This record gives sequence, structure tokens and C-alpha cells, in this order.
Amino acid sequence: MARLSVELTRYFFQEERAAEVTLSDMWMLAGERIFGFLFVVLALPSALPVPAPGYSIPFGIVLLFLAVQLMMGSKQPWLPERMLRRPIALSTVQGFLKAGIPWLQKIEVLSRPRFSYICTSVSGRLIIGLAIALMSISMMIPIPGTNTLPAMGIFITGFGLLDDDGAISLAGLVVCAMGFVLSASILFFGYEVVKRAIDLVRESIGL
Repeated sequence: MARLSVELTRYFFQEERAAEVTLSDMWMLAGERIFGFLFVVLALPSALPVPAPGYSIPFGIVLLFLAVQLMMGSKQPWLPERMLRRPIALSTVQGFLKAGIPWLQKIEVLSRPRFSYICTSVSGRLIIGLAIALMSISMMIPIPGTNTLPAMGIFITGFGLLDDDGAISLAGLVVCAMGFVLSASILFFGYEVVKRAIDLVRESIGL
């Protein structure tokens, strides 16, 4: 099976497409790796250094819906027709992918099947689903700083599911844990307090 970056480039840049696309249109790209594919694609806009506004909440809802199904042991996800048919401008998707595909390619160089039980076992998928569910909820919080790092955690963890690469999924779970700590700190102490604390740490280590 071709690398995800290759398939996305072919589908969205090399082949003729309508002015709008839907999740239903992209479903065929995923094949049997559908969960990992959807986690990666839906987390990408919010995981980018300069995320596009307006996508964290609706995509967070879909990601939460999928994460619950993964926790329940579903082999194939199900989405309501309304979610599958919701149109997204092709130009918007292409903008996300131009920024995100280089990151995909970097991870693909490292990705291979290893520690696959983390991605395929009932307990492993339960933990991954729970982590993604929590990060999806964080993505939906309308406070600065609560969506980028959680989305990055979902992106990396989902990428591990694509190739049954447990090592990459474990790395993603670590990022999810960092995202949880950051989001909880922002909710408890406030964004400005946490931002100032991070700035002080950066200054102390010369960043």
C-alpha cells in the first residue's frame, strides 16, 4: 500500500477534483487502516503551527465520536451521513496538506510495523482511544493553547495506527499526556499565567 503522503498528493493535487470535497470522498483512500487515516487527517489542521480557525470544534467532535468507537472495539468506524457529507473547500484542504505533507513524510521515514500489539490488542486500542477522546475534548475548548498540542498527540498516535507502529503510537501518547497537562493547567490557572510560566522556562534555558 502506498504511503499516505503519496496517496494524499495524488488524490488532492494530481487528479481533478470538484471545488468541494467531503469525508465520504476521502474514505476510499484509507482501506483497512481507516481509523488511523481519519485520526491523522482530521487532527492535521489543528496540529499545524498556524492552525486554521473554525475546524478544531467540528473536527474534535468527529474525532471524539471515532475514539469512542475505537475504545468499544469497533473494527470499522461509522459516521452519521451528515458528517460524511459535510462539504469542505478543496482549496482549504490543499492548504492544510501543503503545510502538513512534509511532516507526514518525516514520520513515514521512521514508520514501520513494530510493537504492533500496542495498536492491535484490545487493551492497546482502549488506551489509544481514551487518549484521543480526551485530546478531542481539549480541542473543542475555546481557549488559546488547548488545541494545538492535543491535536499533535492525536496526529502522531493515529499515524502509528496506520502502519501498526506501536513505537510511534507510544510517542503520540506521550504528546497526548503533555497536551492533557497543558490543557488542565490552562483551565485551572488561566492562559496568561501558563504562557508566562512557559516564557520564564524558555528564558532560563536560553530559548
